[in-house]
Amino acid sequence: MSAVAGLALLGAVPVQAAEKPEASANVKHLANVPKQAPFATEDAYNTDLAFQGRYAYQGNYNGFTVYDIGDPAKPRILSRVSCPGAQNDVSVLGKLLFLSVDESRSGESCSSDYGSPTDKKSWEGVRIFDISDKSRPKYLKAVKTACGSHTHTLVPDKKGKAAYLYVSSYGPGDILAGCKPPHDKISIVKVPLDKPAAAKVVATPVLFPEQSGGPTTSGCHDITVYPAKDLAAGACMGDGVLLDIADREKPKVTTRVTDGNFAFWHSATFNNAGTRVIFTDELGGGAMGVCDKSTGPERGADAVYDISGSTLVKRGYFKIPRVQDKRQNCVAHNGSLLPVKGKDIMVQAWYQGGVSFVDFTDPDKPQEIGYFERPPYQGRDIAGSWSAYYYNGHVYSSDIQKGLDVLRIDDPRTDPAKKVTLKILNTQTQYGY
Repeated sequence: MSAVAGLALLGAVPVQAAEKPEASANVKHLANVPKQAPFATEDAYNTDLAFQGRYAYQGNYNGFTVYDIGDPAKPRILSRVSCPGAQNDVSVLGKLLFLSVDESRSGESCSSDYGSPTDKKSWEGVRIFDISDKSRPKYLKAVKTACGSHTHTLVPDKKGKAAYLYVSSYGPGDILAGCKPPHDKISIVKVPLDKPAAAKVVATPVLFPEQSGGPTTSGCHDITVYPAKDLAAGACMGDGVLLDIADREKPKVTTRVTDGNFAFWHSATFNNAGTRVIFTDELGGGAMGVCDKSTGPERGADAVYDISGSTLVKRGYFKIPRVQDKRQNCVAHNGSLLPVKGKDIMVQAWYQGGVSFVDFTDPDKPQEIGYFERPPYQGRDIAGSWSAYYYNGHVYSSDIQKGLDVLRIDDPRTDPAKKVTLKILNTQTQYGY
């Protein structure tokens, strides 16, 4: 395990005038930190983000980067860890960092190569690092999970002694050694905080037991939890679900809904009250341009649902109002809630559709109140904002090709959020404010 450290002097660069990004009048682009070796190639996609204190952590298909964001306008790279494995979605808790690996590797170490999905000896799952020293993270442990780990959700236990990782994965096949159908379950990894090397899979609950002998689901893409309410929302392929997570090792589906406009249930975000949830539809898997007129405003979009007792009641849809070129990959993707009392406002990534601020306080008519967008990417691969999250007064966007962007929104509707200071943000783990 090696970390590229000693990079504290590297940081943000001025936004290039020739690029001419567009933004609404209330959104300012403060900084950009470009991708750097060993993450500089087009196929080294930047992925998800997590935050802790003055630090930001950015996943990448080739590993992860640690930033000092004490001055948001001048973020500094503290370390880059080379550890290939798609997608390397990231979360943090205390001195620990977790990475999701959803591709077959020849072994669990960071020096492993590609493995064969038909080989039982291949590995995929979750890697765990010690980040006590931000300039030199250390590899600790790997946990193999069925079908790998496309995403994971950090769920603290109720005693503060362990963390659970709800591992979402999908895409089973009869020829796949570690991912046989039916894959109607998730894997739960328990990590003792005082002994993380003892982390292991403690449960693989079947979420859809009623499908036995009938149609099967192929897994979940993402789960968002609200621990204080023992509540979770799952985007499980063809379904949106609510789960009771009072028993962390035995989550149970309580509500299930389908949507005729949704092709690929991708993720979920609760409002602060836990009475409403936005589900996203990643039509085309993130590689297609579906923010065009022919696709329409209700596909590849967000859908707002009210939580009414044991049911989910559909309200309105939201999709960015700016029509994109068909060649630009654009669809609803990762976002987070802004801590504005009495309002339901979130910021969201749309790949090459950019970053959008959405007010869904009126669930029937969600409205965009701000945006940031780059010109079409000129390379051969996919591009744009993978994740856009609000953290302590600023928005951090993980751009697949361009690096890390820092934005600020100045608007009476969102300004109250600047008064809220968080110590940690893993977006799939929501806390009340």
